[in-house]
Amino acid sequence: MKTRRLGHSDLDVSSIGLGLMGMSPGLYGNTNDEESTKTIHRAMELGVTLLDSADVYGNGHNEELLGKALAGRREKAVVATKFAFGPNFGSVTGHPDYVKKAIDASLQRLGLDYIDLYYQHRVDPNVPIEETVGAMSDLVKAGKVRYLGLSEAGSATIRRAHAVHPISALQTEYSLWSRDIEEDIFPTVKELGITLVAYSPLSRGFISGELRTFEDFGPNDFRRRLPRFQGDNFQKNVAIVNKLQDIAKEKNCTVAQLALAWTITNGALPIPGTKRIKYLEENVAAINVELTKEDLAQIEAVSPESAVHGTRYNEASMGTVNL
Repeated sequence: MKTRRLGHSDLDVSSIGLGLMGMSPGLYGNTNDEESTKTIHRAMELGVTLLDSADVYGNGHNEELLGKALAGRREKAVVATKFAFGPNFGSVTGHPDYVKKAIDASLQRLGLDYIDLYYQHRVDPNVPIEETVGAMSDLVKAGKVRYLGLSEAGSATIRRAHAVHPISALQTEYSLWSRDIEEDIFPTVKELGITLVAYSPLSRGFISGELRTFEDFGPNDFRRRLPRFQGDNFQKNVAIVNKLQDIAKEKNCTVAQLALAWTITNGALPIPGTKRIKYLEENVAAINVELTKEDLAQIEAVSPESAVHGTRYNEASMGTVNL
């Protein structure tokens, strides 16, 4: 496993992490705790150290699952979790009092004394970021958190937060099909020495090549509600994946590995989510895919950001990102 330094920290983490969101019910269809636990253990065997959770995933279930999976393995993991959303991704809260309650609840569910990386899951537009990060900084002083992160924050917010306490990571959606941060946000985090942690680096599985029709989703899969998976957008986007698959064949890799290698080559740390060992092992092998300038140009030619059909969230949810 290749490693890299995480932002303003003394942590060397795996160059690819594991997102755990899909291991909790109500998001990506059916789940199985036993299968998910085996996947977490296999990830750690492969050298994946950055394990990404959140208090809202399964309304606490995800952290409990991770905590149990870490029994006897804590020293091999860099545990990241998040706060801010209410139950079922309800209203966002960044009030200092809430921050201090949220950390205690997360630690209890995880069964841990401290969290390595603690994110504000979304920016609360009604609470100055200085107040929220100030409360997060108090958690570092108390020994409950080692390093701080933000998620889906805009450049101005990142700068203001970083002035209060060093921010080690910005987590945001970043993939071949979600590149809006390249103009302003990504340059800002590079300037400030903050690691960009890319969630949904396969556009929620779309760029894996496994999704061919809308009917591939179970009735409870939330991707049914996302614009790029709906109507004519779906088949138009499948056509782009088909072109990427041709490039992947030339590189002797899968299209998922090609897309993950693209994010790594561009300087991000991807945390693809999966609950199955098969896909975990495929994703991790992406660290061995090397892309040349010619490869990158070929990928750009068939899949520029402007090519994807449909936004990554609906209009309401898009209003909560990059604030």
